[in-house]
Amino acid sequence: MDENRFVISDDLWEKMALLLPGKAGDPGATGQDNRRFMEAVLWRVRTGAPWRDLPKDFGNWNSVFKRFRRWAKAGVFESLFNAISREPDLEYALIDGTIVQVHQKASGAKGGPQHQAIGRSRGGLTTKIVALVDALGNLFRFLLLPGQAHDMKGVAPLIQDVSFGALLADKAFDSDWLLKDLDERGATAVIPPKSNRKMLRDYDTHMYKWRHLIENYFAKIKEFRGIATRYDKTDISYAANWHLCAMLVAAR
Repeated sequence: MDENRFVISDDLWEKMALLLPGKAGDPGATGQDNRRFMEAVLWRVRTGAPWRDLPKDFGNWNSVFKRFRRWAKAGVFESLFNAISREPDLEYALIDGTIVQVHQKASGAKGGPQHQAIGRSRGGLTTKIVALVDALGNLFRFLLLPGQAHDMKGVAPLIQDVSFGALLADKAFDSDWLLKDLDERGATAVIPPKSNRKMLRDYDTHMYKWRHLIENYFAKIKEFRGIATRYDKTDISYAANWHLCAMLVAAR
């Protein structure tokens, strides 16, 4: 195992350590080696390996898994991402969706896949991630949807209470309600019109070229195999891995 690929740097750990539960001085039991635990979770999401294949150096795989689930349910990874991410530059924002394949072993959660942001599209079982990034291409928010869902379903919750000067998106987001919402906000819609519109409105083609930033972000985060393919049965666990990887991308 190439340890350097999975070890959290000292600088990043210094930022993370005080944000994690189970540290000395916290109520309840003190967590056993938070740093080793975080590196175990990182190893698993980077490799996409089953929990049972976790190297013994990280401890008992089932103990690590149960602790991961507790932290995921408690929103620890989301809190880490929010705390360590840079202050967003919302001169303009970009929104888009991407689809990931869901591994066959990830479809057995209680309630059925439809309750875990898993759907069926041409490629089989899939999950769609709709993301909002800032003007520097850094993740601001994301939302999980079943793979067959339209990207527009993620727009309203992602832009709620967010102030930006312009919104960049492809023509799939050309919707009357969104254009009206942006106009009422005083934000510019940098969205190409669909070809079936009776009146083709203008948009800033020069600014639209920056839309590659969100595509670049998807490429970065999908370097983690546990993100590029979904192995997690629950949307809570998969979202926790997104927040963990997004935190690492933001810290680079």
